[in-house]
Amino acid sequence: MKQRKLDPIEETIEKIPEYKSFKTVDELDESIFRLRDKYPDLVEVFNAGKTRAGETIYAVKIGKGKLNALLFGCPHPNEPIGTLMLDYLLWRLAEYEDLRNLFNYTFHVVVVADKDGLRLNEGWLKGPFTILNYAMNYYRPAGNKQVEWTFPIKYKNLEFNDPLPETRALMNIIEEKHPDFIYSLHNAGFGGVYYYITAEAPLLYPIYRYYPTLHNVPLALGEAEVPYAKKLSEAIYYMISTPEYYDYLEKHAEKDPSEIIKTGTDSFDYSRKYNPDVFELVTEVPYFYDRRIEDESPTDIKRRKAFLESIEEDKKEYKYRLNIYNKVKDKLKLNTRFQETLEYYLTVFPDAIKAMEKWVKTAEELDRKATVAEAFDVYQVSKFYRILGLGNIRRMLKEEIEAGGDGVLETVLKEVEEEMSRRAEIVEEELEYQVIPIKKLVTIQLAAGLYTMLYLEEKKAR
Repeated sequence: MKQRKLDPIEETIEKIPEYKSFKTVDELDESIFRLRDKYPDLVEVFNAGKTRAGETIYAVKIGKGKLNALLFGCPHPNEPIGTLMLDYLLWRLAEYEDLRNLFNYTFHVVVVADKDGLRLNEGWLKGPFTILNYAMNYYRPAGNKQVEWTFPIKYKNLEFNDPLPETRALMNIIEEKHPDFIYSLHNAGFGGVYYYITAEAPLLYPIYRYYPTLHNVPLALGEAEVPYAKKLSEAIYYMISTPEYYDYLEKHAEKDPSEIIKTGTDSFDYSRKYNPDVFELVTEVPYFYDRRIEDESPTDIKRRKAFLESIEEDKKEYKYRLNIYNKVKDKLKLNTRFQETLEYYLTVFPDAIKAMEKWVKTAEELDRKATVAEAFDVYQVSKFYRILGLGNIRRMLKEEIEAGGDGVLETVLKEVEEEMSRRAEIVEEELEYQVIPIKKLVTIQLAAGLYTMLYLEEKKAR
């Protein structure tokens, strides 16, 4: 029987490499310039801006379509799956004319938006891919120092106009090109696959669910990431932006939301000022999963009870981290980015948890019994993310000690590392988790992006 010829997208997906690890900042930059040197007539590399540390942020332009697409990786630097996807896509676009001609887009690609932050995550990029190793080498910026969440905004009483240099680099592209499509390459840590989009698109929903199912990666069918997320379909949500968070706080917080929110807004919210029809996609794919995340059978636990118990655990965690900070704050001399993250958390947590608690106590939808997936999200997955916060504290203490910090820091570091190991053992016992092959995660992100672009292109052509 004659084998069916694959179309350009199918062939591109079929040939994704078997990645065994993630690429460093230097490896990704080297790939960009090697691509430019090999295809100088097709590929343009330009300086989009500088990082906080003064490093050049490179952007790649390829294609000559009428529509503009902005794709950027590492809006959060502990989320590098998208950097591999973008690196691979750029090479495919340059090497295969059939794929390039399939799209009426000009691609503007920033492979690494937060280069400083990705460098601080390089301790785990080559493995081993275990929960403890990930946590021990983890870095995520403070909320008000994140590329994705420092776009300017003026909404009701909230005004923020302090974008990071990295955010300004993306703003420059947005302001000049008015993108029709934005792909912000986030990824989750633990759980299942889920999506954010900025407009209803029922034709895309089966595609979004098809590729995770095809590759035996579960959908995230537990609780939404935030209480104010609007569900469009299974594992598909309307994009959450700062205005939605503001409105949620107006209903549930004890203060004016402008006193609580310390960040700006996201790329979509900023972009729609320049192109009201812009469509943005976020495809959240996890490193680790447990099949319970897609089990929708009922439990005997009410959702409200599960959330209230989780809130109490969050409060205990806050007290633990505050106690650690109080022990060492007078010894901290470097003002590291890890300290920045801890101090931000200690500042925003009290008001945020009060609003969450009010929502939990008043939301009618929490009266029903939780599914296995929802209970698993609230009880088990939350333990994974709490370990990551301790990983940030560990990194802060280690940098201070390496710079000559005193014995108090060493004592506290030992305490934190022992606590992380203890918690990791508990999580290992409670979770039947597996590490997802990187190729599968790149496949899911790439398929979602390419088919979304085709959908938008055809929609605009009608």
